[in-house]
Amino acid sequence: MSTPLVVENTITINAPSATVWNLLVNPAETKKYMFGCEATSDWQVGSPLLWKGVYEGNEMVFVKGEVVRIEPGKLLVYTVIDPNNPNMPDVPENYLTVTYALAEDNGQTILTVSQGDFATVADGEKRYTETYNNGEGWNPILVQIKALAEG
Repeated sequence: MSTPLVVENTITINAPSATVWNLLVNPAETKKYMFGCEATSDWQVGSPLLWKGVYEGNEMVFVKGEVVRIEPGKLLVYTVIDPNNPNMPDVPENYLTVTYALAEDNGQTILTVSQGDFATVADGEKRYTETYNNGEGWNPILVQIKALAEG
């Protein structure tokens, strides 16, 4: 069995978890930090999750997946795949899992994001390297979420 390839990043945000949660599930907010994409879903387990944006004047789905687990204000787990990659068959074994875990303490929220396991999907090492990005991983996005929450 191969070694798991998971990207994980954590940030402390000076805002309550309800504020951070809203940034994670509100399409108008996700658009501000997720490369212009709105996360659209009814946020029920088993429901589709689509990351929609505009490219060259056309609305398109950049990432798609499914809500796996949800505990409002505490935990959001969903799957993801790039539906625009012709070399990536849209089959369950090629989906990655993204987990947002929120823990509130004295008005601060510790947000941990993990994505993986890249070792189990097609082009896993390449996808891992692109996401890991020399250790940056989710940090640029987390910094933007923090700025919005504390704004």
